[in-house]
Amino acid sequence: MDERQFALVARIRTTDRVGIQVVLAKLLPHGIITPTDEGFRVEAVLEGTSTRDLNRMLLSALRRIDRRATLHAAWTTEGISERFFDYTARGTGPAQASDQPPEAERSGEG
Repeated sequence: MDERQFALVARIRTTDRVGIQVVLAKLLPHGIITPTDEGFRVEAVLEGTSTRDLNRMLLSALRRIDRRATLHAAWTTEGISERFFDYTARGTGPAQASDQPPEAERSGEG
C-alpha cells in the first residue's frame, strides 16, 4: 500500500500533561499542540498507509504514558474524514473545515 498524507485534528484528555506533551512533541514535531482544560488539542499532518494504523500508533504511545488518556480524532485525506474515539472508528464522511488543520485549509489541500 502507498503512504498518503493524513491531516489530524484531535482532542486528547489526560491527567499527565507533562508526559503526554513530551510524547506529542516527539511524534508530531511539526504539529500544533495547544493545551486545553482537559489535556490538548492537536493539529498535524502525518504520513501512513491507513487511518486505523496511524490512530493506533498515536493512542498506543499516549497510553504508555497515561493508561487513562483518551483520544477523539478526525483523520482527513482526499476530502474524506474518518473519526475515531480511542481505538474505535466512529464513521467516515466528507471533510469539514473543523477536521482539517488551518495550514491545510490555506494551502488548498483536503
